[in-house]
Amino acid sequence: MKKSRLLEKYNKDIIPAMMKKFGYKNRFQTPKIKKIVINAGLGEGSKEFKIIEQAMKELAQITGQKPAITRAKKAISNFKIRAGDAVGCKVTLRGSRMYDFLDRFINIAIPRIKDFRGINPKSFDSSHNFTVGIKEQSMFPEIDYDRIDRTIGMNITFDMSSRSKEESHELLRLFGMPYKK
Repeated sequence: MKKSRLLEKYNKDIIPAMMKKFGYKNRFQTPKIKKIVINAGLGEGSKEFKIIEQAMKELAQITGQKPAITRAKKAISNFKIRAGDAVGCKVTLRGSRMYDFLDRFINIAIPRIKDFRGINPKSFDSSHNFTVGIKEQSMFPEIDYDRIDRTIGMNITFDMSSRSKEESHELLRLFGMPYKK
């Protein structure tokens, strides 16, 4: 199987650049992306399962992997959700699929966003993971715009093995993530 273009870039260009900038003595000290989790929350899907099925179909087209249904852990009466109701779907990508998705996300999908000015570089959590919120799925070229019934927002989380936010920020910058200036 052929290696992903971004995986080759990581091994040839990003690891030496990170070793030089942060003074690592060993290439295994450099941070890497462990997994990418794409989560689509659909609260109205608890009433109508067709919404969840459509979201699962589109998420499978985008990622190339079958999504898992997420269910409500608690009942919330204000939102008319019972414990165990289907409220969304998620996909966890690892390995070559992860790098292929990252390549398509950075180089194809992000440039297709209307009025795009860059991704907020402050979206790191306390574990140094990066999360991006997407308002609609039509930015991905795999989705046929004419067949969209409703727009689906999603969160894309990049789980990294870094020790600081600066390392995570630099890793994604070297992969080509277009941050706001």
